[in-house]
Amino acid sequence: MRGRSVVGVACALLVLLAALLTGCQSPSGAAEEDGRLGESGSGSASATASGRQVTPTRPAGYGAVFLGVDECSSFGTTSFTEVSCTSERAAARVVARHDGTVADGPLCPGTTDFVLHISEQSQTSDEDGDGAIPQGYACMRNLAPPHPGDPGGGGGPRTIVGDCVYSSGDGQVRETSCDGKGERKPQYKVTKAVDKRAKCPLSTALYVQLGGEKPVGCARPV
Repeated sequence: MRGRSVVGVACALLVLLAALLTGCQSPSGAAEEDGRLGESGSGSASATASGRQVTPTRPAGYGAVFLGVDECSSFGTTSFTEVSCTSERAAARVVARHDGTVADGPLCPGTTDFVLHISEQSQTSDEDGDGAIPQGYACMRNLAPPHPGDPGGGGGPRTIVGDCVYSSGDGQVRETSCDGKGERKPQYKVTKAVDKRAKCPLSTALYVQLGGEKPVGCARPV
């Protein structure tokens, strides 16, 4: 998915962009929420991801909620579709599903690989029989590696302990892979999450805003 502000010794601001999935999925440093253009049909809802309008679809009979928790989606180069998790086409699983918008709703789990934003859409009939699919978002986890949302993975919608960042100029930093195989080398690593800056170790060189119950990330040089 997806930016996140940071304040540090050098007044750095974390802007987290999610990795745009290419083909099935491939993280690419900065994290950015992603989605795919879907097929038309019954039970569809429009979703916005990475600044694009996409339409996820699924066959009837996969549950009362479109892309509900533990349901899966497939991926092609231009589309995603809800499918059975036992299907050979299944590529990602919903680990959390919330109504409303990301800005107003709960955070996705820390190791979420990407987020799908589903906009409200009326239908003459749909899976739960109420004739509409409400606005919401699905937190997605790839069924197989790579997992950009893992600690040090270089992507995902959230910054968590174990992630690395680099300075992108103008007082900003962005996430990158800790293994140094990304386009940019890591400069700082988030080693601890605390509820206030005073609880960070003395070695802390950058304070990263993480959100959640422990919103301050303590980052040291690498």
